[in-house]
Amino acid sequence: MSTYVFGPVRSGRLGLSLGLDLLGARICSFDCLYCEVGPTDALTTAQKPYVPATRLLGELSGFAASGPPALDAVTLGGLGEPCLNTDMDRIIDGCRKILPGIPVAVLTNSSLLSDPAVRKRLVGADVVLPSMDTLVPEEFATINLPHRNVSLEAIRRGLLEFRTEFDGRMYLEILVLEGINDSEDNLARLLDFCRDVRPDRVDVVTMTRPGAWPQARPASSATLARFRESLGAVLTETTDGHGPAALRGRSADCPGRRDASEGIVSRVAASLGGRPQTIAQLSAALGLAEGDIRRAVETLVREKKIQAKAAFDDVFYFG
Repeated sequence: MSTYVFGPVRSGRLGLSLGLDLLGARICSFDCLYCEVGPTDALTTAQKPYVPATRLLGELSGFAASGPPALDAVTLGGLGEPCLNTDMDRIIDGCRKILPGIPVAVLTNSSLLSDPAVRKRLVGADVVLPSMDTLVPEEFATINLPHRNVSLEAIRRGLLEFRTEFDGRMYLEILVLEGINDSEDNLARLLDFCRDVRPDRVDVVTMTRPGAWPQARPASSATLARFRESLGAVLTETTDGHGPAALRGRSADCPGRRDASEGIVSRVAASLGGRPQTIAQLSAALGLAEGDIRRAVETLVREKKIQAKAAFDDVFYFG
């Protein structure tokens, strides 16, 4: 069983994507209110090979030899900020050798892009999905709860520098929370920033699952529409999640790998180990019928392996 390779899962932005976890634990430079994998365990800016390239690429080689389905992307992310891993460039190169012709994407919270060494490691990716939730300092401190060494102005400058050095596609992600970063001030600053950074795509989203902290509340449809219209955002309702941890909780085995009923229960349990999800979200993530998901969830609840929680007018299940 893989520890650092998960999926593939269906992503609204990237298609059928195989995920790679470069951290192995909740290690991050942010402790975002909305994070779907829970509060950060190690808040740090220390860079090192948290998951060594040799170990991760060894797992990836095993996956490639197993006869996987045709992939649209390999996505570097994890339970925290993948740019903290100093082996990122070796991992990107290894992905190309092991899975030739498959684009390599990286999810990042943008916090380390002021460091030229990080930008150099990241520039080899085909697609980078950086986050920028707010450019208002007070909002940034509230929503992202950054490490003390992280500066909002340094993030802004780092993203602009990276854009001049990066020839691939950049999909800028903005997550909006009610009463925190939904201000006109933030929208005006983001508009100026988007004009400067010129991303290939802008995604404005909000929470679709319970976050790490109870004060996090999703933005209204009207607020999302206002931000999307102003920023020229792609008008898609994605349930992919947001930031580096977006795919980590949606792990799914390739179709046909396991016996049907037992395999579905195992896949549902693995997916819920990363973040809370509804039956509909599990169905979309795993590519399985809602009836099959419901039966698997009932089994796991009965065996006391997962719990249920009502939120956002739905029921979320978590391990």
